[in-house]
Amino acid sequence: MNIRIIAIGKIKEDYLKNGINEYLKRLQKYAKVEIVELVDSSLPDNPNQSDIEKAKNQEGDRVLKILKPNDFVINLDMNKKEMESPDFANYLSKKFVEGGSRLTFVIGGSYGLSDKLKERANDAISLSKMTFLHQMTRLILLEQIYRAYKIMNNEIYHK
Repeated sequence: MNIRIIAIGKIKEDYLKNGINEYLKRLQKYAKVEIVELVDSSLPDNPNQSDIEKAKNQEGDRVLKILKPNDFVINLDMNKKEMESPDFANYLSKKFVEGGSRLTFVIGGSYGLSDKLKERANDAISLSKMTFLHQMTRLILLEQIYRAYKIMNNEIYHK
């Protein structure tokens, strides 16, 4: 199984880098996980809606440029369906059958996803209705993927 996470923006904080690296290491047993970081668009200090839409479109175009036609794309979108961890494990299992051996998760920029990127996605999920630091999303997604593999393999993992 192959998982690719395409994320807008670089991780700057060491504590997040360390956590991400820890879950990447743990996941090696179950899947090949690749993270692709794309540069985020710069915005003025007080962006207006036009500035935000332009940035979302630029970021979306960067993502679309590296997607292949047969990629099974799952956008992270806080306005979409939420799942409990066992449901997410079941979801992943089904999506590997439906989407082939590789799934691509997309984490948009701070202001979300472009309309074109939303249209390209095969599915979209929400990690929570809560708002997280944008850079934290990568760590939370990796932890949930790891937890899903533990559940799928009937292995013990703390609750």
